[in-house]
Amino acid sequence: MTHAGSGVTHAGPAGVTHAALIRLSGRACGQPTRPSRATWQHGRVTAATHSSLFPQVPDSADAVLDGLDPEQRAVATALHGPVCVLAGAGTGKTRAITHRIAYGVRAGILQPSTVLAVTFTNRAAGEMRGRLRQLGAAGVQARTFHSAALRQLQYFWPKAIGGSMPRLVDRKIQLVADAAAACRIRLDRGELRDVTGEIEWSKVTQTVPADYALAAAKAGRDAPRDPAEIAQLYSVYEDLKRDRSVIDFEDVLLLTVAVLQDRQDVAEQVRSQYQHFVVDEYQDVSPLQQRLLELWLGERDSLCVVGDASQTIYSFTGATPDHLLDFRNRHPGATVVKLVRDYRSTPQVVHLANGLLSQARGRAADHRLELVSQRSAGPEPGYTEYPDEPAEAEGAARRIRELVDAGVRASEIAILFRTNSQSETYEQALADAGVSYQLRGAERFFDRPEVRKAGVALRGAARFGGNDSLLDEAVDLPSQVRAVLSGEGWTPQPPAGSGAVRERWESLAALVNLAHDFAAAKPGATLGDLVAELDERAGAQHAPTVQGVTLASLHSAKGLEWDVVFLVGVAEGMMPITYAKTDEQIEEERRLLYVGVTRARERLHVSWALSRSPGGRASRRPSRFLDGLRPGSTGAAGRAASGGVAGVERGFTTRAEAAPRRVQRTVARCRVCGRTLTDAGEMKLMRCEECPSDMDEGLYERLRDWRAVQARRSGQPAFCVFTDKTLMAIAEAVPDADGELARIPGVGVRKLHRYGADVLAICAGQEVEEGDGEG
Repeated sequence: MTHAGSGVTHAGPAGVTHAALIRLSGRACGQPTRPSRATWQHGRVTAATHSSLFPQVPDSADAVLDGLDPEQRAVATALHGPVCVLAGAGTGKTRAITHRIAYGVRAGILQPSTVLAVTFTNRAAGEMRGRLRQLGAAGVQARTFHSAALRQLQYFWPKAIGGSMPRLVDRKIQLVADAAAACRIRLDRGELRDVTGEIEWSKVTQTVPADYALAAAKAGRDAPRDPAEIAQLYSVYEDLKRDRSVIDFEDVLLLTVAVLQDRQDVAEQVRSQYQHFVVDEYQDVSPLQQRLLELWLGERDSLCVVGDASQTIYSFTGATPDHLLDFRNRHPGATVVKLVRDYRSTPQVVHLANGLLSQARGRAADHRLELVSQRSAGPEPGYTEYPDEPAEAEGAARRIRELVDAGVRASEIAILFRTNSQSETYEQALADAGVSYQLRGAERFFDRPEVRKAGVALRGAARFGGNDSLLDEAVDLPSQVRAVLSGEGWTPQPPAGSGAVRERWESLAALVNLAHDFAAAKPGATLGDLVAELDERAGAQHAPTVQGVTLASLHSAKGLEWDVVFLVGVAEGMMPITYAKTDEQIEEERRLLYVGVTRARERLHVSWALSRSPGGRASRRPSRFLDGLRPGSTGAAGRAASGGVAGVERGFTTRAEAAPRRVQRTVARCRVCGRTLTDAGEMKLMRCEECPSDMDEGLYERLRDWRAVQARRSGQPAFCVFTDKTLMAIAEAVPDADGELARIPGVGVRKLHRYGADVLAICAGQEVEEGDGEG
């Protein structure tokens, strides 16, 4: 342990809800991989998450496969049937799925206009469109769930609903404030934000206001106000939207689901347009997004999903990894490919990441992937303890200044923190050290006012440049761009300090740097060529790199990477955050730190402060997640990963093979009050008879009617199909997958095989014909 400076461094609309999800069947799929002309082991493999700025478009379908490792190639060539890609951090998942789409398009197997790739952020969708364009697969739709749904809703609204579509509100927080005023409930700024989050969660989990209190309790949510008050606010919020003829972003999904469910003609038109679906970050889908995806698919199985349960960090928004982890149950014929070769991070960074997850618990941890670094050795992660937060910020800024002076590009450095409130201290420290920076979470690059103005100026110069005295002495494309943008506020040196002026300069500097890269990649390119490139990038939201250290929360850093990462504030109370109380919440905090660690390619610095302010009591301690991992600490030994081997698994051929084995329970307890159950009927319900039931009465009656038909057809008493208690248990659980149905007492493997398809269809709200099922 050495002491340096101030730190101690250690090496080393309402009512439109549908609770049930449609079950999809699947067949075995996937094509055998074909050997490449030059195998990846012989040096042709490229970094999984890196590509040059302006690569050459592959000249053939086979060329698209060049440089892929065996597992990535298996993904790229599995073009039929359900495919599940379990991809660890840095293993090239985006590379694999974009090459899969491009290979299918270039080989003539997929028509570009029939492919819909969906992800969760505009940035990720833009990156995907950019990569597909570079691979010669332009025309493929790559969008967020909301963007794809909004386009469909706008198109079909006149036909399906009639009239003009309501206005979409960008921010619902003012509506929530108005609802609070109408209810005479006072909310401070933090409570207003938290209640807004609860309304969003309710809508993506398809919970109506009347059911909020019960649903929140069952989900273990820490409500920011009395649940009855939140339910009231939620109800009034929905009333206000109707009165003002507006909808919010969650309504876009809800209304699209409602239209596709209620209008078969619309659903068929959508399904005739899109034949093949790819879903990125599948561990983050909400029940509502899953429902929409299933309606897009219909009875087809041309679906490829990609995700990593260990990177589930948005459960507070309704995201759940269950859809990813249950994929094989819902699609017994699925091909499953595991990507564990980490091309992003050094072995030292990967070792720390694996160590973090080795101590994790829970279902996601049981399916974790143990990464295997493919890079050369690098420095050990550094661990630094500071007396207070300002000292920690100054220490990070000082080190970054040294790195930049040594030749590391500022754009390859990031400072990651748990909450946005930590940002200001680091902004000031970097400004004091003379280091440029950018904040993640601001508006999209091409939507920034200074970028739009710069685009107009460049377009005008390209069209009338011969009459512009600014360009008289510009001898090449970069100098022309510098000349034009100097009239918009760009200067060779950045302005002093931080704030809006600095941010505008950084945006213009990014365009200047892009011009240099474009000219180097395409000698002889004109200003008009650059404008055309910017237009394409704007359409794809493929933003250029902004030269500056990135300041970002751990949540907003998801999907990004840098050569050097500073993880700051890694202390108890911040990581895990104070309000993380339950085991599930603690484990999500661990996964959040894991995401932060795996953002680093080469160097990782982890730090914490013993107090908040200078002179404060040194009462903090390093995060428990570092116990046993940082030098000098002790902690529990981790577990070996159960899913850490790369490879391809082919699907089951029958439903019975896919059904999970029943687990014998030694003690059955009421899921409402916790009392030990001994009565057989109560054990089937998993609750006491007198405890409140949340049974779907309509579903129960539909199941009884279906049971009567089955009993008549088989010539046996109705209880031999399912007892009343079993039907009640099904109507309470509303299962959406084989595994969930099999876990209900009274079902079993034989009845699952015989009646499972019918029961799941009824739970999903589908009509089941009398001839369905196996007699």
